[in-house]
Amino acid sequence: MRLPTLPFLALSWGGLAADASPPSRAQLTARTTTGTYIGMQNPEYGSVREFRNIPYALPPTGRRRWRPPVAVPPSRGGSHRFSRRFPPPCAQFLSGQESLWNANMTDFQLRVGEGQAYTAGASAQTSSEDCLSLAVWTPADVRADAALPVILFIPGGSYTVGGIDIPYQNPAPWVARSGAHIAVVAQYRLGVYGYPNAAGLAGDADGANNAGVLDVHAALGWVYANVAAFGGDRDRITLWGHSAGGVLADMAGFAFPDDFVAAGLFLMSGTGMYIPGTSDPDHTNFTFVARRVGCDFAGEDDDGGAAELECMRQVPETLLTNVVGRYGDQRTEPGLNFKPRADEVVVFSNPMARAAAGRLPRVPALVSTTANEQASRIRYPKENVAKGPDQAEVDKGTVGFNCVVSNTTDARARAGLPTYRYQFAGNYTGSLGPLPWMGAYHGIDLPLLFGTYARRLGGLGPDDAAELTRVSEAMQDYVLAFISDPVDGLRKRGWLPQTTPAMEGGPMMRFAWRGRTAVNISSSEVDDSCLRGVPWNANP
Repeated sequence: MRLPTLPFLALSWGGLAADASPPSRAQLTARTTTGTYIGMQNPEYGSVREFRNIPYALPPTGRRRWRPPVAVPPSRGGSHRFSRRFPPPCAQFLSGQESLWNANMTDFQLRVGEGQAYTAGASAQTSSEDCLSLAVWTPADVRADAALPVILFIPGGSYTVGGIDIPYQNPAPWVARSGAHIAVVAQYRLGVYGYPNAAGLAGDADGANNAGVLDVHAALGWVYANVAAFGGDRDRITLWGHSAGGVLADMAGFAFPDDFVAAGLFLMSGTGMYIPGTSDPDHTNFTFVARRVGCDFAGEDDDGGAAELECMRQVPETLLTNVVGRYGDQRTEPGLNFKPRADEVVVFSNPMARAAAGRLPRVPALVSTTANEQASRIRYPKENVAKGPDQAEVDKGTVGFNCVVSNTTDARARAGLPTYRYQFAGNYTGSLGPLPWMGAYHGIDLPLLFGTYARRLGGLGPDDAAELTRVSEAMQDYVLAFISDPVDGLRKRGWLPQTTPAMEGGPMMRFAWRGRTAVNISSSEVDDSCLRGVPWNANP
């Protein structure tokens, strides 16, 4: 049964002008446990202040490479630091292979260094191992005791790329519009630096083979300890992740269910029910790279990989990044895989069983997918970009996303935890959709939530631009209601959680459907593609 379109909460657009009265030095200063930071007024949104670079852990370099994040020591001398430039993103490789992301959708990509192409086929000039930082956006006039709700975003990027300074993922427009929440974006270690699966780390009780998950947990801990200094409420933090970021956010909750300080989870197109790392019990990926950079201990007594690990800790970052990245660009099979994999310490092979035993983040969750997820993830159809890939192959990948979310909803329902769900269905070719066959692709809802969709309004007519604005504002308002009150915020606005097992279906929101901003549907419209083998409809 299809229910009526739901109303949404209208927020004001107060304080968007770049020439708003500049905040005072005191308003731009935040005193945290790890130092005093001096931020800046956002150059485009004058009602927003931002702190662009705050380390939440010590640099994971040298002896700290492939170790859990080490907390920044408390600041005893009240050190003052300017926080007006974004940190370097974590070490990553700019693929030389053309893709939709680096050819057609660069607003989803990190800003590259001067003179370096998105398809450089080399280590990103702007990236560094010294990258465990976060950035904070708040209303410029926020009071110290405002206790605003907080959303901590963990960006995606297939565990290999990503960071803070991404055009489509800048929270300033949304913070300016709401004036009622605080946004934080955190970086975490990527690829071989975050998920080495090294023999020398196997069996370690600290989980360093999944350091990227530990980074997310550390960032959440820093925000919990310090967000009050920015006018935030530490008891109303929602941990939000997209794609790989959603997987990591959820994994952090499964890893530390008794020390999970977020009040809610927002998981977009990825949850902890998906374990991306391939099985590699012999640690062949790490050893393969080690031999290529001169750390070859074959035939020697390596004490369980200790010598290999020690040698690899001394390999220069750029060399290590390029060796892994260039091998990947060759598309040799089998490929290298440095992604989260089950170690039974931080990442578990049986998340459904752990959920059934209550070992999961026991907080309300908002979980989402898009109608044509795989369209932007399938191999680039270079021979015929206009026509696009085989839709049947795209649908197979999209159904995989549906199954992960269905399993998450089912596990949470059986644990008595509410799960709010949405599907994004809009096709915005000519603005957010660079090619007509892409539809509601993986990531299309990000610029609408961040409010950065306006970067692509130039070529649209007034009606199309108005529709994008309506959808964006509705999504922002609903999510703000959730982070303000994860238990009842959405329920009060007519959006009900699914509390029944997936096979029974339940309430679900669909955004941007046939000219309508938001409608209620049954989750069976999505889940039956997984649970009952119903053919998938990428254009509902």
